[in-house]
Amino acid sequence: MDPREINETAEQHHQSPEMRFLHPIFHAVEVIGLLLIAIITIMAGIQEVGLMLDRGSVQLSDLLMMFIYLEVLAMVIIYMESGRLPIRIPIYIAIVALARYMILDMKDMNEMKILGISVAIVILALAVLILRYGHTKYPYALGDGRRGNRPSAKPQTQKKETT
Repeated sequence: MDPREINETAEQHHQSPEMRFLHPIFHAVEVIGLLLIAIITIMAGIQEVGLMLDRGSVQLSDLLMMFIYLEVLAMVIIYMESGRLPIRIPIYIAIVALARYMILDMKDMNEMKILGISVAIVILALAVLILRYGHTKYPYALGDGRRGNRPSAKPQTQKKETT
């Protein structure tokens, strides 16, 4: 039996009857919410492409907005497949959103506002580096109670040499 299944079975035995009843309902609401986010994101992307076609040009801010939509979709897909939300993806989205904000409104910003947004982007980028370092240095253990499976958590098998 897979260690995740053992862990999930053990968790189900320790759940109250109310939670055993509510858990499937919460899971269904979660899936419906994720599907709604995906559908709305796709619709927004289509609208953005329509605006570009109407205008007859593509601007950098349009490309950044499309990138944000793709990142939101990637986040939904990863969460649906693994049951985990990698914190780096929302940080990437925030970095791109801040960059897009600066590009769109730079003419109306004073130096302090530009500096503040730039510092925020650097802090977010440093946070991504720290998280990446932490995940490689201290990966999740298999059966740690989280849903899904991390590639780094798979046990490595050693090949036996034949003589």
